[in-house]
Formats: sequence, C-alpha cells, structure tokens
Amino acid sequence: MISKNTIDKVYEISRVEEVIGDFISLKKSGTNFKALSPFTQEKTPSFMVSPVKQIWKDFSSGKGGNAVAFLMEHEHFTYPEAIKYLAKKYNIEIEETVQTDESKKFESQRESMFLIIKFATNFFHETLLNTSEGKNIAKTYFFERGINDESIKNFNLGYSPEKHDSFAMHAKKNKYSQDFLDKTGLVIYNANKGIDRFRGRVIFPIKSISGRIQGFGARLISEKSKKPKYLNSIESEIYQKSKILYGIYESKQAIAKNDLCYLVEGYTDVIQLHQSNIKNVVSSSGTALSVDQIRMIGRLTSNIVVLSDGDDAGLRASLRGIDLILEQEMNVKICIFPKGEDPDSYARTHSEDQINDFLQKHTKDFIQFKASLLAENNFSDPIKKAETTKEIIQSISKIPDIVKQEIYIQSCSEIMNISEETLFSSLEQFKQKNNKTSFKRSPKSFSLNKRVSYPSEKIDKAYELERQIISILIHYGNYDANFDEVIIRSSEKGELIEDIKKISLKVYEKIFLDLQQDEVELTNDTFREIFNKLLESYQIKKSNDHRIEELMRDNDINLNQVITDILIDDERYYLHNWEKKNIFVKNKVNQISRYVDETILNLRRFLIDQKIQELQLKVKENDENKNLLEEILSYSKLKKVLSERLNRVL
Repeated sequence: MISKNTIDKVYEISRVEEVIGDFISLKKSGTNFKALSPFTQEKTPSFMVSPVKQIWKDFSSGKGGNAVAFLMEHEHFTYPEAIKYLAKKYNIEIEETVQTDESKKFESQRESMFLIIKFATNFFHETLLNTSEGKNIAKTYFFERGINDESIKNFNLGYSPEKHDSFAMHAKKNKYSQDFLDKTGLVIYNANKGIDRFRGRVIFPIKSISGRIQGFGARLISEKSKKPKYLNSIESEIYQKSKILYGIYESKQAIAKNDLCYLVEGYTDVIQLHQSNIKNVVSSSGTALSVDQIRMIGRLTSNIVVLSDGDDAGLRASLRGIDLILEQEMNVKICIFPKGEDPDSYARTHSEDQINDFLQKHTKDFIQFKASLLAENNFSDPIKKAETTKEIIQSISKIPDIVKQEIYIQSCSEIMNISEETLFSSLEQFKQKNNKTSFKRSPKSFSLNKRVSYPSEKIDKAYELERQIISILIHYGNYDANFDEVIIRSSEKGELIEDIKKISLKVYEKIFLDLQQDEVELTNDTFREIFNKLLESYQIKKSNDHRIEELMRDNDINLNQVITDILIDDERYYLHNWEKKNIFVKNKVNQISRYVDETILNLRRFLIDQKIQELQLKVKENDENKNLLEEILSYSKLKKVLSERLNRVL
C-alpha cells in the first residue's frame, strides 16, 4: 500500500489544471479554465476547471472531482495508479507500507493485462539491446532506417526473436498466466503449446495519452517473406486499434503548445519527424482514421495537417479522412510529399529547416488540395471540374458550423470560378440527401395558437433540501452567526406559541442541534457520510480549505462528485462585475443566519408534510381512529406555525 505521507504530498503538490492540461486543451475563462468535454461529443465547452478550488466539473456528463478523480475517469486508473502517476509527474518518491511482488498482486483482469504488456515491452527492449540476435538484426535494421539510440530508448523499441517460443518460455518462467498471455495475443496457443505472435519482428510499443503501453505494432525485417509486413496486437480490453494513436504520449505537449497536429500513417514517420525536432505528430498506425482518434487529437488542438505520401494510395487515404475530420468540427489541411517520398524518407534526407519550409509551402486546405488534383488531371475538362466541385461541396456539407460553410463556399467559388449562388444551391441538395435539417425556418414552427406540453420531471424535495444543508456546511460551516432560538409551546387554549431568543453559534453547531432536536437523520447515504465527516473535522478545528481537500481524498468517486457539484455551482453561476452596472447582489455570507433558518424550516415543513400524508393513509384504512385525526390536526397546526415563521424569514 502507498503510504499516507506519499498521498498527502501528491495532493499538496499536484495542480488539477496542470494534470488535466496534459490530456485536453484548456482555455482561460475568468479565474477558471474551460474545454470541450473529453467524455461526450459536444459543440459548446461545458468542462470547467477551477484552479482556486482544485476541482473540475463536466456538465455534459455529470462527472467531476479532483486531479485523482480525473485520472480515474479519463484514463481508467485505479486509485493507487492515479497516485503513482501524479507522484511520477511531480517527482515525488513513493513510500509503500508493505513491499509486495507486483506481478503476483493482480487487482483486476484489466490491470493484469497491462502488467503483462509492460513485462513484454521490457523483454522485447532488452532483447534488442542486449542479445547478439537483437543487435545484429534488429538494431542494424533501425540504424539503416536512420533511427538512433535516443529514439530506440524514448519509444521503447524492441525485437522479438526468431525462435517460435522465446517470449512464451520467458513468461512461463516468470509465472505469468497463460490465460492473460492468450487474451493479450502475445502468445498463440495450440494444444497448450505457446507460439510467439511477433517472432522475428521489430516491435513498436503503442502508448495511451497517459503513457501506459496498450499493445504493439510489429514489422517484419525480411522483405522476402510472404507473411504480412505489419502485425498488431489483437483487440482486447486494453487495446482497440480505432482508439489509439501512435506517438500521442510523446507528442501531446508539443501538439498543445503549437496548437497543431501533424497526422501521418506509419510508426517510423513519427519517429523520424521527432528526430528532426518536429514533435507535434501522431500516426493512425496504418488504419482508416476513426472518430475516436480525431476526438483524441481534438482534446489537444482543433487543427490537423494530414501528411500524405505522394502515391495514389496515400492520396486516397487523405481524401477518406478529410470529411470525417470536418464532421468533428476540426480544421483540416493536407500536405502531399513528392512521389516516391513519405514523411519518413523525406525527414531522413532533409534538415529540420528544409522540412519546416516544405511543410509551410506545401500545406493546403482541402479545397485547394482537391482543386490541385483537378489541375493535374486537366482543369479545362468540364466533366472533371464538375465532379471535383461536387466533391468539395460534399466535404463542406459535413461541416456543422454554417459560418465556416459560407467561408469555404466563397473560397471554392474563387478557386473553381463558379458563382456562390450555384454552390449554395448544390450545398442544400447535399444536405437534403443526407437528411439534414435545412437552416430555413418554416412559419409553421412559430404558431402561437398551439401549446406544447412537456412531461415535467418530478423533483426529489428531500434530496434537494439535504443537498442544500451539505452545501451550507461546506461553504459556511465554521462561520459565526446570530440565530433566533425558537421554542414552541402550547397555551392553555391549545394554541401554539413561539418563544424567541437570540443565540450566537457556529453554523455547523446550529444545523447539528436543530437536526438532533427533531431527531432527523439525512436519508441520502452520501450526504449522511459527508455530513458526519464535516462535523468531525469542524470539531477538531481544521481550516475550511484543508477540510474539503481531505474529504476529496477519499477513494470514493461518488462522494467526490457530489462535493465537486456543490463547490462548482458557485463558480458556474457567479455574477462577475455587476457592481459596475449598478446592480448589487446580496451575498449569502452577509445573510447566513437567514439562509440556514430558511433551509432548516423548509426541511421541517417537508418532514411534517410527509408525516401528515402517512397519517392520512392510516385514517383511510381506519376512519374511526380519533387519535389519528387529533395527531393530524396537531401536525397541521405545527405546519402552519412553521409556514408563518418561514414567511417572516423570507
């Protein structure tokens, strides 16, 4: 187990905005940061990060918490893994209370698979560096391809020996489960005999955005072999080819810094460009570009430049990806290398300045790119021109933003020498074909005579009131305030009379005493847990900031999320600088006693309502019970008193 001292250091030093900024692109918004949700597909940013409170909240998915909670939600880390990741990021030495053999302590199937993948990575890397076969065959291959020692180390490159069961036997010797070796596809079993999947191949480990190795790409060294040139890990719980990008971990900071991502096809394309100091580059690993891959890039930047080979296959691949990128509201450009060249070969034979100069001069938007293809195929041919124009308009129709659509239409009109009216007409035709709603409004949609009724969502009154109590305790629990202590007694005539006197109490003391007096316990389990922990921390006089921080260190996603929701509400609806407009908003702090009284009275009235309803049901079952009727009457009188008092408070 990780020691409490290490966990405390991690929470003390880590910054939520820095941690999240490693995975998604954050933009300053007042004192906070905003971004598009990494958990849902959205057009308007609803993901908020508060550096002051060290929390985040995603309003589109409802998720929220601290830096640890983000890693657990986004990267699917366990709590210990999240702590270890942050410790590594901030150079904090990890102290463990009990030293155990990590390989023997699998917490889950998924984690076991990650552990085996890590073990395999080390085996392949050590084989490359320290065996004669690895040095003579694999390392020579990499050097011939211009890949240096630094890149071999940084990208954890490796080699799987020719012998059919080298890795299988090594894994067996180290007591790794056959089941997990099979599930990760590292070893293929036939009649309980294990055969290495990647034997005789150089290995490219594929990392997640957080740096965890998920699987492998493997390439044959021999060009004469009839086997597939490239072989990837099989689909599993930890490796889905459509959801990974080679080089994303090594390139994420450069992508965010440059606000631009170069997209290539192969592993060596990424490595060679990194060696040329062009580090904002990732690879789709030879697969057709997917929505998940585009969205991963979209967390870091909205600008993509597709680097394509100059052959027909490369051009076709570039064309396929354009529409998909545009649909995700990304900005896309294309750069085509000369025929016979690809990013790998070009980077090997040119300097950094030459590469940057080429990229700058030959990068075109998709309209210019498609128009240039037409020019190569005889621009004067009216049929070719019409076909190319239709292709361009079809791509424009994929763009959700109508402003961008209009700008691209204008650009297309200039390049293709076709009127904007004709192009807009063609655009509408494509929209109709794709069953997309026209932007033209129908007069019928604004009928004032028709009233549309929507089903109303039932409000859980108890939940809202209990949440309000927790909110008060979190924000104002340790505040001193003057309260009206009300004692309700019965007169000789049976009337309820209020005796009022002023008392000075801490807010948490007032809430605790009122609930105890009424013998009320919060019904929501999470609220009750937070309530008890807050009372305990207030009693030992911890500062508010430290108190909330400790609460959110609890390894409970649900608890952290509830606290985050409450904390972030103030951030979301904060009225900024209204005083300059001569609008003066009352601060809750200045009226805290009234706020507390109002909440407690509402809770009491709600509970009395529930009690009356309960008694009324009993009366229906036994309408001759006078005691029940008297009890209902008594509760009704009390409700009236509370209502009158509540009106005075308000």
